[in-house]
Order: sequence, then structure tokens, then C-alpha cells
Amino acid sequence: MSILGNAGYNMPHTAVEWERISGGSVNVPGSTELWYENRGGVMAITDWPEGERPREKLLRRGAASLSDAELLAIFLRTGVTGKSAVDLARELLTRFGNLSQLVAASEPDFCQTKGMGQAKYVQLQAVLEMSRRALREELQRGDALNSPRAVRDYLQLLLGTRQQEVFVVLFLDTQHRVIASEEMFHGTLTQTSVYPREVVKHALAHNAAAVILAHNHPSGVAEPSQSDRLLTDALKQALALVDVRVLDHFVVALGKTLSFAEKGLI
Repeated sequence: MSILGNAGYNMPHTAVEWERISGGSVNVPGSTELWYENRGGVMAITDWPEGERPREKLLRRGAASLSDAELLAIFLRTGVTGKSAVDLARELLTRFGNLSQLVAASEPDFCQTKGMGQAKYVQLQAVLEMSRRALREELQRGDALNSPRAVRDYLQLLLGTRQQEVFVVLFLDTQHRVIASEEMFHGTLTQTSVYPREVVKHALAHNAAAVILAHNHPSGVAEPSQSDRLLTDALKQALALVDVRVLDHFVVALGKTLSFAEKGLI
């Protein structure tokens, strides 16, 4: 008997057949749940207690109640033969180490896991970009100084996974709302590669009253170097000439963000 019941047409009967047809991902048309042959103790998520199924759990308790694997399973939607979506999510987290490393993975690395392909990679990048834009909109609506968590979250999403150094400037109005966020320089960032006059020019173009500076350390160490401190001083002096204040400078590494202002360095 077809797993879809009497649909009126001939459908594959097992997850093995679905895998053969779909190229590894078991996603039954007309159903948002997963089906597997019950071999080796593998259970479909639909066979779990209702309160433990990721989607139902999220709806009842909120997204914060879910583990990383459960959240990732909801994103994946489907598993592969012999693995539920949660099992596949755990495999991905084990392989990459954590969520941060997973979202930072290149397309070839991401697609090496069975069941992961270009479509899933594109979906993941789209979700990340939507998160960045939502946080940027939040900063544009309110006072950036009164939303330090939103600033950190935005910068972490923007810079935390980058493999080369990037220098970003947030341009703020008189109420410290974000007017614009611009990636201004790339590569090894020193006083000679970051041009204060360019930052000043963009600040004037945006009619900015203040700025927040940020750059990342791909090494993973969120500590300011001597070069970072000298660069910050040079930018403060240049921007002061046009009455634009430097409110903070963030150093971003994967999962970590340091504030110059909080450390008394600005």
C-alpha cells in the first residue's frame, strides 16, 4: 500500500524509492512530515511524542526552547534514508563544530554532507541575509546606543564568518539611528590601508552626526591590536574636524565581539 494512501496514481512505496528518485532527500509530496523505513531503530519524526517534535515544540514553547539541532532540523525539513532531520542536523553540527562554523562553511564544504545540496546552501544564505536586514532595520528605527545587543548581533552576522578582514562604518544621525552601513575597506587593515579621508567623505555625504566603526579578526581573537588603536585615534581626529563623533569601535571574531567603549579605549 502506498504511504500516501489511495491517491489515485502510482507512487513510490518506501523511503528508499523516494531517495532514489529525489537524489537523497526524503520529502513526500503532499506532506510536510518525514517517512522512513523503520530499519535499525530509525523512527520518523511523526512517531515521536507530539511534545518533542521540533515544530510542535517551537509552537508551544517558543524558538528559544529548541536545541541547535532541533532548530536546524526545522530548517532542513527532511532527512535522508536512515536519518531523521534531527539526526542529520546533529551530524552537521558535529562535522562543523557549532552553528557559527556551519553558517560560515563554503558551498563545497556544506554540500559534502549527504542530503545537502546547492539549494539548501542558497536557502541558508538567504535566511542569514534576512536576519542581517531585519537587525539593520531595527537599528535604523531606534537609538543604536540604547540597542547594544542589536548592534553586536548585526555586526556578528555581518562580519563574524568572513574569511578576510573587512572594515565597516555605521553612519548615525543626531538621534543615533543608523542612516547607512557600509563596507569600506577589505584586506589587511592598517593605518595605510584605511583612508580617513574616505570615511570623512562618506560621513559628509550621509550628513552623519556620529559613526560606529567595526572590523573583524578572522583569526578568531577579538582583541584590539596596537594597529587597531592607532587607526581608531586617526579616524577620531579626522572626523572631529567635521564635527562627527566616533561612538565606538567593535572588533568582531566568530562568536565574540569586543567594544572599545566598554573597555575604555575610546
